[in-house]
Amino acid sequence: MNEPGKGREGHYRMKKISIAKLRARFARNVRERRITVSNVITVVRMVLVPFVVCAMIAGWWGTAFVVFSVAAMTDALDGFTARLLNERTLLGACLDPIADKLLVLSCFATLSFVQTPLFVIPSWFVWVILTKELVLVALAAYGLSRGYIEICPTRLGKATMFAQILFITWLFACYFFHWLPVKTYYVALGTLLLLVSASFVQYARIGLRGTRKVKKCRGGRS
Repeated sequence: MNEPGKGREGHYRMKKISIAKLRARFARNVRERRITVSNVITVVRMVLVPFVVCAMIAGWWGTAFVVFSVAAMTDALDGFTARLLNERTLLGACLDPIADKLLVLSCFATLSFVQTPLFVIPSWFVWVILTKELVLVALAAYGLSRGYIEICPTRLGKATMFAQILFITWLFACYFFHWLPVKTYYVALGTLLLLVSASFVQYARIGLRGTRKVKKCRGGRS
């Protein structure tokens, strides 16, 4: 039997929260801690993004590799810090995925348009990832307008983000050391495309299922 608040997959939860409760929760978090260590770490990740992009444009692949690796490590560090210091806040829950998407999308977009020494990221791949994120944001906005739906990251979603970070790190290493593993590149790109597509379908199903539940709940009250 599933635990309360969990779906059949058992690794995400979804619940409806009224806008008033959402605002009250946000106000309470602001009053309790205006700035937390974990949120500062997340902001550092966002601040590092333009440095990574500038290094890629300049062709400083060693610098890009180091700065991106530091930014990627903050992704695990902020979550660990939040759990260790009990600093889980609504602001942190919002900032963390924004920082992740900003880092990954900026790198993929830059790799698609700058002159790279070896592999070129196809522009259609960047558009696939961008379209996925825009659709999910639209679903989240729709759910927010109907009644806030809280969705925790799924295992597949976390695996997809980890795979994207690992792929970008590997590309930087290839550019810096002038490696040319063509078969590995295409296998990795195809695997990443499958993961992105699968996670998009999963999150879209969760979002659509949640909005339908909200409609049913509201219909039951009237």
